[in-house]
Amino acid sequence: MAVSDVPARELLRQAFAAAVAAADPLQVLAAHLPPAESLRGRRTLAVGAGKAAASMAMAVEQHWPAAAHLSGLVVTRYAHGLPCRRIEVLEAGHPVPDEAGERGAQRIAELAAGLDPEDLLLCLVSGGGSSLLSLPVAGVPMAELRAVTRALLASGAPIQEMNIVRKHLSRIQGGRLAQATRARVLALVVSDVAGDDLSAIASGPCAPDPSTFADALDVLGRWGVDAPAGVLAHLRRGLRGEIAETPKPGDPLFARVEHRLVATARGSLLAAARVFEAAGVRPVVLGDTITGEARDVAQVLGAIAREIAGHDSPFARPVVLLSGGECTVTVRGQGRGGRCSEFLLALARELTGVPGAWALAADTDGIDGIEDNAGALLTPDTLARAQTAGLDARRRLDDNDGYGFFSALGDLVVTGPTRTNVNDFRAILLLPG
Repeated sequence: MAVSDVPARELLRQAFAAAVAAADPLQVLAAHLPPAESLRGRRTLAVGAGKAAASMAMAVEQHWPAAAHLSGLVVTRYAHGLPCRRIEVLEAGHPVPDEAGERGAQRIAELAAGLDPEDLLLCLVSGGGSSLLSLPVAGVPMAELRAVTRALLASGAPIQEMNIVRKHLSRIQGGRLAQATRARVLALVVSDVAGDDLSAIASGPCAPDPSTFADALDVLGRWGVDAPAGVLAHLRRGLRGEIAETPKPGDPLFARVEHRLVATARGSLLAAARVFEAAGVRPVVLGDTITGEARDVAQVLGAIAREIAGHDSPFARPVVLLSGGECTVTVRGQGRGGRCSEFLLALARELTGVPGAWALAADTDGIDGIEDNAGALLTPDTLARAQTAGLDARRRLDDNDGYGFFSALGDLVVTGPTRTNVNDFRAILLLPG
């Protein structure tokens, strides 16, 4: 296969499909399960939360010894469930938590507390778990947790900083699930966080938390979040030492906790790179931790692309620039769209006049923001087609309306729920002009 044999549009889609497949728990989780002989005579409770929770649960069931005990409960996003037999699957709200998630988290906490030291708590952790595993502390009703979550989402705060706040408003996150059980804990993790920080993925229910109440208040102040009264009161009580901190690194309880990374953004980027290599395109993996405001990231990557297109330096064409990591969007307009469509709309402007420039940006979970698309596709004639259709790219960007822009052009990437999540996938393909 050579690049001339595969249309650029199809090549980009094939690469994205490979990236998603590399993070599919049904394909990659089995290798991380404990050996069958270690399960004899032991109760195993599988719990978890996230966009990959149902597929992780199904993968566990498919490979679990029939004679070994297994029960459990996981919480996933609405429309992401699967028909598991031994592990119950509940659906709840994301990215804003709801009462269904609260009830599921309460049941998980109770089940984990009932285990004995010789039992195994198998914790299935994936992106989205911060919302789906919401069990707010006393004095913070769900309505207030929902309000502060919405405000943080709109502020442009990065996910790691959002989760510092959420961990300090939770009875189950920030290591408190591991603290609540006497069992040995094995946490299998699908990472959606830059750098694979275990304390940030799903707000680290079984991981030590290095952040503090002071850090949580600092996040709210730095991002201009007007938090509800109950939220502020709780965090200030913690700051005064009236409420115990989350368990920290070095706490003896984590001696019985093991984490294993099942899928990562880097693994998905490398899978996509192999698709491009087979097509005769040089893949350049810029990194899986590229974050920042979506339009700022577009400006930087666009500048690199222009240098390549103009001078075949530092890489000769055909070449593809691959990157991962979660961008942010500060919402100022009334449009529709997530960070991937925002990135591409900004990139379209940066690549004005650059021949042979294609790009795809999509979230591996199949959901860009809160819309029904995973992302979108940018072609060399995107802006020309937009002008013909009467679409003003600058105005749409100012209105945060990437979804509306690419929908009108027929260039949305729609996958439906992928039931995994290793964050955003970005590919800028530069062909000879």
